[in-house]
Amino acid sequence: MTEYGRGPGSEPWHPEDPLYGDQGWGGPQAAHGQSQYGDQQQSYPQDPYAQQDPYTQQHQGHQQYQQQPYDQQHQQYEQQPQHQQPQHHQQQPQYGTPQQDPYGQQPPAQPQYDGGWDPGQQAAVPYGAEPQDPYAQQPAAYAEAHDPYGTPEAYPPPQPPGRRDAAPEQQQKPSTDWDPDEPQEETHPFFTGADEPAGREPRDGDDEPDDDGSRSSRRDRGGSDRRGGKGKKKSRNGCACLVVSLVLVGGAVGVTYVGYNYWQKEFGAPADFAGSGTGEQVEVEIPEGSFGYDIANILRKKGVIKSSDAFVTAQNRNPKGKTIQAGVYLLNKQMSGASALELMLDPKSQNAFVIPEGTRNVAIYAEIDERLDLKKGTTAKIAKTKAESLGLPDWADDDPDLKDPLEGFLYPAAYPVAKGSKPEDALKRMVTRANKEYDKLDLAATAKKYNLDGPWQVLTVASLVQAEGLTHDDFRKMAEVVYNRLEPDNTITNRKLEFDSAFNYLNNQSKIKINLREIRTNPDPYNTYYHAGLPPGPIGNPGVDALKASLNPTSNGWMFFISLDGKKTDFTKTVDEHERLNDKFKEQQGLG
Repeated sequence: MTEYGRGPGSEPWHPEDPLYGDQGWGGPQAAHGQSQYGDQQQSYPQDPYAQQDPYTQQHQGHQQYQQQPYDQQHQQYEQQPQHQQPQHHQQQPQYGTPQQDPYGQQPPAQPQYDGGWDPGQQAAVPYGAEPQDPYAQQPAAYAEAHDPYGTPEAYPPPQPPGRRDAAPEQQQKPSTDWDPDEPQEETHPFFTGADEPAGREPRDGDDEPDDDGSRSSRRDRGGSDRRGGKGKKKSRNGCACLVVSLVLVGGAVGVTYVGYNYWQKEFGAPADFAGSGTGEQVEVEIPEGSFGYDIANILRKKGVIKSSDAFVTAQNRNPKGKTIQAGVYLLNKQMSGASALELMLDPKSQNAFVIPEGTRNVAIYAEIDERLDLKKGTTAKIAKTKAESLGLPDWADDDPDLKDPLEGFLYPAAYPVAKGSKPEDALKRMVTRANKEYDKLDLAATAKKYNLDGPWQVLTVASLVQAEGLTHDDFRKMAEVVYNRLEPDNTITNRKLEFDSAFNYLNNQSKIKINLREIRTNPDPYNTYYHAGLPPGPIGNPGVDALKASLNPTSNGWMFFISLDGKKTDFTKTVDEHERLNDKFKEQQGLG
């Protein structure tokens, strides 16, 4: 036994030696004068070749690792040189530099690290013997209770020495770790499935070289390869791009179309023909209450104009453009909007069916037959058989002595009677207009005021006024003559009207010279020379002036009237004044 140990061996290193304390990657060094294996003071080092209890050594190694900070452990490892020759790990004292062995022995060379990983100190073994596994004899319960790497708070297990000096970016990360600093992988179908950009750093799950040099995905080791469906993702990617492109292109086309139409409507000239059209004429009927685009659409459908906007534009530019009345117009086909408007404003273009004031129904029927190219008497027959279905008012009289129940209800106005239409359509339109105009007048109040039998007789008075008068002033005086002669106390004419117009009506004539014998002896109900009071019904279709005059007659006491020249009517109040004018009239007519 030597002075420094129990058996032959190398002398320990001196504490001042630069390599003092480099015992491999081990725990903290013992303090000066203390042993690494306990708290006992020991002035001589342990024999490095002495057999130690593996359990004790391992237990002390764990305690030293737990007491020494991780940074100090790492720093000690980085300062440890790489030995070229294999050597055993030895327990060294904590102080002094290596001293020369008084017996001339050198410390045995430490074995070269062969690629294995020794995370802690190994127990000293006899020279030439195989090292023993310190964990092989450790009880399982103790290993589970004192494992410093099995808790979340512990530092991660130390890396093998071969990987510690490698660059951080080259160290392999566990596939289950999550790195918050690493960019996350896109998961949207639009972005996944595309080829990885060149130079991208491998991500978790990328292919990495295996130990044998082959490449495999990390997910192949524990799950499915995320690149296994690359072909399908690329296909979906292409479809998505195509759909997006189509949507964008369609949206652009739609916006362009809407914008073009808006520009054309607001700023572009509307489609239009040029000139006054072809020689082909067409009859166009404009209903009552039609304005602007209503008229323009009718003209467009008839082929007169090319677009409604062209006509409306011309109508807005013309000061008289909105004065077009309902009626029938003869126009040319393919006219410009301005030309069509000018022709419609010209009365010569109007082809409306016009009923003058005071016209009798018999004349209206004949004109409708002629306009519609019908057999004579066709419209008169329809009027007689379909009178009740044409819309007569409730107060219309159904006296059997009436010659025509529609007399007085074909209101004087202009009507569209286009070729190809039916006679009853025209008649119904006229009756409707009459009802509309009569509703504006208080005929019932007038009938009560002058002791008449309802609106029907007021309409009859208006028809007589229309037939006998010439002017608006004549109408009011003529209405007063009628009401004065109908008075019960009228002893001058004994309530007889004695109107030649009524006698001409029953004979469908218009004569001035009437034989007194004939007029005094004809018993027809419409002969006011024979019968007192009003005739059974109207003798024509009065206009608005005659109607208003019947509602508001004069009150000057007029009883008689006569026209000497057919242009002016003279009114008188007494029989003598009337007889002097009557004698003058006979002298002018040569009646003597």
